[in-house]
Amino acid sequence: MELVELCRILLLLLLIACAVSVNLTKSLLHAVIVFMSYSTVMCLLWILMESPDLAITEAAVGAGISGLLFLLTLKKIKQLGGKDGNVQ
Repeated sequence: MELVELCRILLLLLLIACAVSVNLTKSLLHAVIVFMSYSTVMCLLWILMESPDLAITEAAVGAGISGLLFLLTLKKIKQLGGKDGNVQ
């Protein structure tokens, strides 16, 4: 088995782990961080599949802009009343 194939399998397993853990976590901040890592892993997979345009888009939109918007939303939720950032 080549090193590239091994990296693909490892990244796919990490992608599945991120997808499951973002649904199981209780903290919204941790969920946003796992979501951003999911987008980063997806970006690496696009690079391995030789699609640099999709990798750049995934990095900019998935981990960048979406992550920033989620973090700003969490900040607003905290300002509205939740001390720990969790919405009931």
